[in-house]
Amino acid sequence: MALEDARDQIDHGFTREAFRGRSYENVFAGAPSFLRRRYSKDLAGVDIAVTGLPFDQAVTNRPGTRLGPRAIREASLLQPCDAPYGWGFDVLSEFAIADHGDMAFDYAMPSEVPGRIEAHVAGILEAGAACIALGGDHSVTLGALRAHAARHGPLSVIQFDAHTDTWADDDFDRVDHGTFLYKAVREGLVIPERSVQIGIRTDNPDTLGFAIIDARAVHADGPVAVAQRVREIVGGHPCYLTFDIDVLDPAFAPGTGTPVWGGLSSHQAAVMLRGLAGIDLKGGDVVEVSPPFDPAGITAVAGAHVATDLLCLWGWTRR
Repeated sequence: MALEDARDQIDHGFTREAFRGRSYENVFAGAPSFLRRRYSKDLAGVDIAVTGLPFDQAVTNRPGTRLGPRAIREASLLQPCDAPYGWGFDVLSEFAIADHGDMAFDYAMPSEVPGRIEAHVAGILEAGAACIALGGDHSVTLGALRAHAARHGPLSVIQFDAHTDTWADDDFDRVDHGTFLYKAVREGLVIPERSVQIGIRTDNPDTLGFAIIDARAVHADGPVAVAQRVREIVGGHPCYLTFDIDVLDPAFAPGTGTPVWGGLSSHQAAVMLRGLAGIDLKGGDVVEVSPPFDPAGITAVAGAHVATDLLCLWGWTRR
């Protein structure tokens, strides 16, 4: 590329004219928007909006996931020159994708955050775009589920996680990353018998009716068979996919608040996500990336790949 041309290519996060297309920029410079998509609060003509939900005040252990969206965006800069591998189409070129920036909120008023998340995500959906969110701790998913269920009706949930997050909590003023799914069921946002939790390896006797494919089952049966079983459980029902990065073993994702050994490998997660192509994905998120506990950025790289595959899953059935 000639120097004159290169000068016209800098900072695609601000300067690119179209929401579609790959990006060829130095990965170490420029505005770190997700996959070098254009930052935009105006979602007219946008198919998918990626947004950050940088909230981590509902954790039970190590904080730091408020820095997750920024780290995931930076890690994503390794990818935008190429079509995502193994999907057979280029979601970056076929769909208009924007980086909608991070949701603003008052960090000193954590009880208000779930409502702000619901309104923020609802605004994206009302603009006609799908929403892929970057967390943040796992409590952020409750507000996103409320917004999606209000638009699409009760949803199937596909949850990749080390923890079920269905511990009983009938105080709906509490904000807790370990109880968000219990509350979602109690509110009728989720259809448990059409939902599945993958990679679980902590004990919680009350499953609330969710199908559970624990980490040992993934290791024993293999990711291809597990993806097929998930497709059978969910069927053609509208679904939301939430990916807690601690579903991966700490060897693959050390930067998270509640790491548990015996988890999935990056390979297993990638095969399963690809194997879910064809589900009716309405939205999704990747959460619990905590950069302070991973100076090498391994966890954020995994999170960026997951978020990219969520874009591909959404695009697969809409090509």
